[in-house]
Amino acid sequence: MIELFLDRYVYLFVLLLLAVGLYGVLAMGDLVKKVIGLTIFSTAIYIFFIEGSVQEGGTAPVIDEGQTDPGLYVDPLPHLLILTAIVVGVGVVGVALSLLVRLYRVHGTLDESVIAARLAGRAEVPAGPEDGRSDPERGWPDPEGERSDPEQGPDDAAPRGHA
Repeated sequence: MIELFLDRYVYLFVLLLLAVGLYGVLAMGDLVKKVIGLTIFSTAIYIFFIEGSVQEGGTAPVIDEGQTDPGLYVDPLPHLLILTAIVVGVGVVGVALSLLVRLYRVHGTLDESVIAARLAGRAEVPAGPEDGRSDPERGWPDPEGERSDPEQGPDDAAPRGHA
């Protein structure tokens, strides 16, 4: 029985990654941790598909005159599908992180319960940069152009992003 588990250690690793990712998505309250859990979960699925396509003694699917048995070739389709899934997954993570930045700017937190309560109307939404207020502690810039000196004219102000 133990030899069966040792022969299939990759599947145990996949189950462990699936469990960690599912825990991160379902049990964590921080939205960044949920995105990380989703990424771990999808990585486990990638490993599962790639491991399923492994063939003992298989070669690259390049037709050669000396080798005519198609049973010796490894199917490249799972690798291509996983490559596509990785590209799509990176795009999804990028969009999710950009949405998290937007949520943080509006709500000042990434805690799921606080944001859900505010969206349901059970809690007050703090004033943010959309309301015309600035808060340097939260990284909200001054909407008037980040001038700290009221005597400074618009031509004297340094462009944004430059020192």
